[in-house]
Amino acid sequence: MILDLLRLLLFPALMAFAASSDLLTMTISNRVSLLLIAGFLALALASGMGPTEIGLHIAAGAIVLALSFTCFAMGWVGGGDAKVAAAAALWFGFSFLLPYLLIASVFGGALTLLLLQFRQWPLPARLYGQPWLMRLHSSESGIPYGIALALGALLIYPETEWIRAVDLARFALH
Repeated sequence: MILDLLRLLLFPALMAFAASSDLLTMTISNRVSLLLIAGFLALALASGMGPTEIGLHIAAGAIVLALSFTCFAMGWVGGGDAKVAAAAALWFGFSFLLPYLLIASVFGGALTLLLLQFRQWPLPARLYGQPWLMRLHSSESGIPYGIALALGALLIYPETEWIRAVDLARFALH
């Protein structure tokens, strides 16, 4: 039961936290990525995932880390975004990596276009007291890609083996 609850809640909660943190502060704490990594390893071992499969998940995460840090070096994404993308890839492995990256990219593009448009409009005076909104509205700040990464992850996660392994009948209301 606890293992099922962790499968259902841990990854989605951490990704939702990453998105909200990025929205409100334009940063994602390293702790989020470290918790995603530790959570993956703990659940993989508790679920009986074999060393080869764990290694393949680690390879998927490492590839995304290398690619996302290249994007970070080019100034396209933040460091927190790069680390969260890699940690999410660790959970998805190669089986769901491409769909995750494609969906997150589409959300990232839409988010970028929406924010660029939003930044063209003047903010109503009553919203000037919101520091997070001022940061989001500033043309000098980046795009909180953690939102797109989380949305992509939350759409893909229900299709994964993590959720398929959950005994949902246990949670049904009687």
